Amino acid sequence: MSDKTRQFPLPLSSVTDKAQKKQQVFSPVATPQTATQNAARTAASSPWKPPTVVATPSRSHAYAMERSQPLPAAAPRQNPLVSDAVRRAMVQRVANQGVQDQVVLEALARVPRHAFMDEGLASQAYIDASLPIGHHQTISQPYIVARMIEVLRNGAALQRVLEIGTGCGYQAAVLACVAQEVYSIERIKPLHELAKANLRPMRVPNIRLHYGDGMLGLPQAAPFDGIILAAAGLEVPQALLEQLSIGGRLVAPVGGRTQHLELVTRVAKAEWVSQTLEDCHFVPLRSGTV
Repeated sequence: MSDKTRQFPLPLSSVTDKAQKKQQVFSPVATPQTATQNAARTAASSPWKPPTVVATPSRSHAYAMERSQPLPAAAPRQNPLVSDAVRRAMVQRVANQGVQDQVVLEALARVPRHAFMDEGLASQAYIDASLPIGHHQTISQPYIVARMIEVLRNGAALQRVLEIGTGCGYQAAVLACVAQEVYSIERIKPLHELAKANLRPMRVPNIRLHYGDGMLGLPQAAPFDGIILAAAGLEVPQALLEQLSIGGRLVAPVGGRTQHLELVTRVAKAEWVSQTLEDCHFVPLRSGTV
């Protein structure tokens, strides 16, 4: 393998089918160690413990993949409200809300949410709320990110996942902790560039970002064993259903003013089954690029 410097996230064009993927090694992110007493006390008394062993997904497909490097520390912000202890407290709240998948909780604990938003909002990064990222878009609340990924995983390893709506890149970073390959599409060019800027210093090599119309999916990289949408349409686009592998799962918010999470599983070449989950609220799914 070449020793030349790589740019991260890798572009979609870097995918080939000439070699076997190497195992991903996703190390915890170092963050400031100061914390408010309340947050530290909450984290210290937490019954949730990260798993000591995380199963590594199968590497049976034939896409080449560079070995992942440990995530370097995000640039420290001298604010106790973005500390490691505060992030652990956030994970505990998500667990208390019902997310039980330890792999997902561990992923949530590793990714510094404050690094994906404007510094002026960093002090609010670990509250359970969606927050603005510009262009009338939001970063999803931590609970809904964890819940959707938990449903997508269903206790099994994920190999190739497609995300519709990259936004600032936060959910893609969490997905990268639990899936071998993450492809993410963003239709708003400045957000696509923002996600690249946010992810580049973290050097996460199993994420590939694409600027394009998410409603069309990414047929050149299909099939996917998981597809997740970060915007709500009145129905799930047929193009995305067609890009699921047999047995693959799609999780999406569906609806207009009233929305719910919907799980769609492809059970045969021309057969899908759906299940309605909980209520939610997302920005609308739109076609085209801007």
